Amino acid sequence: MHIETLLVRSGVNRDPATGSITTPIYQASTFAHPRLGESTGYDYARTANPTRTALEDAITALEEGEVGAAFASGMAGVMAVLALFKNGDHLIVSEDLYGGTYRVLNDIFAEQGVEVTYVNTAHLDQVKAVLKQNTKALFIETPTNPMMHVTDLKGIIELAKESNLLTIVDNTFMSPYYQRPLSLGADIVIHSASKYIGGHNDVVAGLVVARCRELGEKIRFYQNAAGAILGPQDSWLLLRGIKTLALRMEKHNENALKIANWLTSHELVEKVYYPGLESHPGYHVMKQQAGGFGGMISFAVTDPQIVPVLLENIKVITFAESLGGVESLMTFPARQTHADIPEEIRNRVGVTNCLLRLSVGIEHAEDLIQDLKEAFDAYNK
Repeated sequence: MHIETLLVRSGVNRDPATGSITTPIYQASTFAHPRLGESTGYDYARTANPTRTALEDAITALEEGEVGAAFASGMAGVMAVLALFKNGDHLIVSEDLYGGTYRVLNDIFAEQGVEVTYVNTAHLDQVKAVLKQNTKALFIETPTNPMMHVTDLKGIIELAKESNLLTIVDNTFMSPYYQRPLSLGADIVIHSASKYIGGHNDVVAGLVVARCRELGEKIRFYQNAAGAILGPQDSWLLLRGIKTLALRMEKHNENALKIANWLTSHELVEKVYYPGLESHPGYHVMKQQAGGFGGMISFAVTDPQIVPVLLENIKVITFAESLGGVESLMTFPARQTHADIPEEIRNRVGVTNCLLRLSVGIEHAEDLIQDLKEAFDAYNK
């Protein structure tokens, strides 16, 4: 079955008692037992809720995995995955990644004795160079947030298997519509489902899918034990969002390519980071491992004084954190999403005071380009 059909069928016909097309919102904390020693499969909602189960089944099918788990946020999902590791373990992590992930790695897990080495995972030789006897996993974003580095998933998964390592991929930027790392051999996929999967900037959630059942059950154990679960209302919102993912991702991709091409020709733009540009070093890898390039663009302006003027003068695009919704949003990573990363490291990886990140929505591309043009014109004036 094609993924477009799977997306639309998510959560359909889960209630045979009524024939409801959509999964109902089971707003219940506890469930009756038929008799002593028997269960309907639902006992207490921290452990399982029918609406959440429908979502978890949907993302598991979409990512072609064995076990899925829904969390109260993307970071709660990240925490569940990192809980697999213990004092003395070593992780290799994409050096340019979401600041929240960096924060928990450095301020929580490093304090617990988990060692982390950050490298540009787009270069396999850099990954090989930092392998250790105690290395347990590779944690990858591809494309990375916000520098849009592209990692060769087949290559790095092969490297991981040779060294008996887990491969963990944050797939938030691409969604399962465009990229399915588990089908290439990755072990775990993570999503901030607040982004493209939800798609409407109205829910905070996280999703994790494991390729094998044993690993998935370990993550499920943490989900239940820690209780960082997604509620039924938010689970229903994600199921609703999933149904239009294909249409939205195609429009995000179409708009982003037009805007990236426009930005490359602007005299106040020094560099555009978008893997859909043929000039991007990861372009050919993306063509091989993904069905599209997504809706995320980062670009560096020629002077840091341009940044506040742009942010104050955009009108169709909104100056706001987050990404992946139908509305276009612009973020200043150095002060917002990546503020927890030390300035020295930010500057080294390219997250400078000249860098802006644009989450391209599904508005008309010409309106978005005109909005950017007028904001740049405001600086020139």
